[in-house]
Amino acid sequence: MKNIFFSFLFLILFNNTNAQKNSSFVDSIRVKYNIPEVAYAVISADSILEIQALGYQRINSKYKAKIDDKFRLGSITKTVTSYLAALLVKEGKIKWDTKFFDLYPELKAKSNPATYNFTLQDFITFRAGINTWSYGNDTPTQEEIKGNNQQQRYEFIAWFLQQNPATEKQVVYWSNPSYVAAGLMLEKATGKTYESLVKELGKSLNIDFDFGQPNLKDKNQPWGHDENLEPEKPSLNYKLNWLSSAGNINVSLPDYCKFTQMQLQGLLGKSKVFTKEEFEYMHYGLPEFSFGWNSEINEKSKLKYSFHNGNPGTFLTKVYICKTINKAFLLFANVQSEEADKGLLLILEELQNKYGG
Repeated sequence: MKNIFFSFLFLILFNNTNAQKNSSFVDSIRVKYNIPEVAYAVISADSILEIQALGYQRINSKYKAKIDDKFRLGSITKTVTSYLAALLVKEGKIKWDTKFFDLYPELKAKSNPATYNFTLQDFITFRAGINTWSYGNDTPTQEEIKGNNQQQRYEFIAWFLQQNPATEKQVVYWSNPSYVAAGLMLEKATGKTYESLVKELGKSLNIDFDFGQPNLKDKNQPWGHDENLEPEKPSLNYKLNWLSSAGNINVSLPDYCKFTQMQLQGLLGKSKVFTKEEFEYMHYGLPEFSFGWNSEINEKSKLKYSFHNGNPGTFLTKVYICKTINKAFLLFANVQSEEADKGLLLILEELQNKYGG
């Protein structure tokens, strides 16, 4: 009994020492690659193996990183939207083969005929042949899109579907408006706003999902930074609302760990909502991109990962899930730059090496 106790104590001390070493390495990368704040976690389906928040909420400030700091997810929002869609399909509120114009017939006449047959699944899996659009696009202007948040998204997609479709045949069409269209379909199918649907999902999972810049509601939350390390002041951004279901959720790292653990549990056959096969299809059932998740084989370890990255202008986020080793790696930063992205990839590689990924 005594030997078992000392073995257990040694294991705890060993793990703590490893975590401290990883924390020191991560902080050195944070400093070297000019990242004001970085938060990272390594999790399994039922445990948080390591979680830290390091640095500062705002550059050149005294506001130290806190573990419950909120970060904009950017495109990782799509993992939440796609899961919402899957739940609503499971509940019979909508079907994967429901066409957009089945729900919005009034928009069909003015839309490009090439868009007539696009379905919910086409939008969620990026198989709809439409062009890209993001925060940097100049048109349409704010003056052209009227109404409350929900009406603006409706007006935006009405405008977008009138445009010329993608001309080059591709396996995947990486287009934010695909998820805008999907979000509108979920709204119509339920009679609820996208924000309400996300909040309800969060409540069921004990996750505090929110929207927009974290510092808008609370200036003591992290401020995003651009590539010049200029902090982004609290402000409303109408384009973020237009792309709400594509990239506007903010959440803390511990809370997104809960969402990721739910995905891992599902992949391991431990979900009460979906079968293991359904989760596997959502994560890597289609080439390159499935239902909210990219997939690839890690060149070094030869392990299969599902993953997603977010880059909404002033934040960077990464989530990598490996069912084979029952691990997921999460990285959040409050700056977007090529330099910072390189730093996060170095951290990811180090953590994968340490945890067998």
